[in-house]
Amino acid sequence: MKTVIDGMTIGYTDDGSGTPLVFIHAFPLSKTMWQPQVDALKDTHRVITIDLGGHGDSDIVPWNDSLDGYAKNIIRLLDHLEITQAVFVGLSMGGYTLFSIYRHHPNRVKGMVLADTRAQADSEEGQVARQSMAEVAFKDGASAIADLMLPKLLAPSTIEQRPEIVEEVREMILQTPTAGIVVDLVAMASRPDSTALLSTITCPTLVIVGEEDQATPVAESQYMVDCISGVTFVTIPHAGHLSNFEQPIAFNQAIESFLETHGL
Repeated sequence: MKTVIDGMTIGYTDDGSGTPLVFIHAFPLSKTMWQPQVDALKDTHRVITIDLGGHGDSDIVPWNDSLDGYAKNIIRLLDHLEITQAVFVGLSMGGYTLFSIYRHHPNRVKGMVLADTRAQADSEEGQVARQSMAEVAFKDGASAIADLMLPKLLAPSTIEQRPEIVEEVREMILQTPTAGIVVDLVAMASRPDSTALLSTITCPTLVIVGEEDQATPVAESQYMVDCISGVTFVTIPHAGHLSNFEQPIAFNQAIESFLETHGL
């Protein structure tokens, strides 16, 4: 479904009832990456997935090239849906966006799941790599980005043994406009460091990471766990960076257990 807020079309799904769970997708994908979670959780919770600007059914706003802009649009959608508080789930870029939401709107966050993400800002080397990838996207399009990203998104075992998953993820990337990919890369490269924010997090928090995640390795998640009080930590075997899609049963079980433990 879609809605227009302040002149911008935002694509989203809204299924089920109960405590709202808001899912924020990874780069360079869309809300469709969360379908395994929608299917598993919509019978017990209100599950909302959102297309960030330039992805899926959402308009691109080229000058809105910051994660704060993405966060603002999520809050606008929740206001439109009359949701004052939610449990947020962010994976990778979605996690970076979730930090922005918590930084500016902590009262809206009833709980959070930080999946396959990190608190640190990009290093200079990382920023250069983002710029290089943006140049590839501009020159060669989404197919070239798919070639670069698939080994980063998926575990080696997934790539070798599960070609259907590889093709599904590739197709998701190919659906993302080049302009959306470029804006993402600019936004991620310029994002602030969130390490100081970690110790201020007081809501129930779950950190999830695929054991074979090469983009944000287990050590990055362990760092967040060491800094957040009372956090729950789950590692998922046989999963890389896109742990929710590679091992949805284990990912969903981790979220269900977290929600039940905290009465969410």
